[in-house]
Amino acid sequence: MEEENEKGSRDENAIWITPTSEIAELEAGLSTIRYEGDYGFDTFLEQGGAGSDADVAAYITSLLAQEIHMEGTPFGCSTLSVENEAGGYLFGRNFDWNACHGLIVSARPENGFSSVSTVNMDFIRAGGVEVSQLPDQMQALVSLYAPLDGMNEKGLAVSVNMIQDSADINQDTARPDITTTTAIRLLLDKAADVEEALKLLQQYDFHSSMGMMVHLALADAEGRSVAVEYVDNEMIVTETPVVTNFYLAPGEKQGIGTTQSHTRYEILTQTLEGQGEMTEVEMRDALDSVSKDNFGEFESTEWSIVMNQETKELIYYHRENYKTAYVVSVE
Repeated sequence: MEEENEKGSRDENAIWITPTSEIAELEAGLSTIRYEGDYGFDTFLEQGGAGSDADVAAYITSLLAQEIHMEGTPFGCSTLSVENEAGGYLFGRNFDWNACHGLIVSARPENGFSSVSTVNMDFIRAGGVEVSQLPDQMQALVSLYAPLDGMNEKGLAVSVNMIQDSADINQDTARPDITTTTAIRLLLDKAADVEEALKLLQQYDFHSSMGMMVHLALADAEGRSVAVEYVDNEMIVTETPVVTNFYLAPGEKQGIGTTQSHTRYEILTQTLEGQGEMTEVEMRDALDSVSKDNFGEFESTEWSIVMNQETKELIYYHRENYKTAYVVSVE
């Protein structure tokens, strides 16, 4: 179903997608599914969470009686938060990596907020078989523990961005443990805004997934947007509308990251300074301006998302094809 374009605010070729309990391929490398009901996440938190991807995989294995592994390699990303010309706020996100299988997961938990999130299925292994050979709902359940970005029904948007640094994050106190991807699941399920998200993160020992140094970009429906970073295992929050792949926190780490990530940051910052408000189409164009085809590298921007925090809709563009838009509603 195509959405009518209103005053140029939405891509005129937008296609509405309603995920179902069965995996549906939108195009090669991008699929959708819906999961409703309990997926064991409250029990996961109650039993202390997990301090590593292996521990997360072991927990999922115990749920499914199917051996699961989680692994990955470095990736790049860009995010942007801006006021929406039509009202409310927009959050934009690019996921830069090698060609992979992206899965859009609509989650309707029994005890938590509904959300839509995105998973790189190449980060997940299922014992001796391909993940794609598992039953659809089993794939969906596993994916709920491995989101890289998403938005919930309250308009809280979350994204993980890598930082190129030899350090990692392994907090070690008496608090329960959480990994990068399960932290994203926690925030999507339980946090209504940035303030609640920060309070939740402070209740857990954070452990970076896949051995990567990362930071989180958070933005809510009221327009607050921050980067959450861990320097020497201390959580530092920086108010910022733009996050790429270098440290933003003041101190000795500030600026460490890839050269290209500084370029993308400057492009997005200049765009934001020139436009105090944006339409969804203008946000799409801003993401396009920092997508990987602008830099002549082997990687691609596997997906770009314009998240409308007012309407609770996510607009997906796949592999830098900004002429085809898939719209998925959280609600």
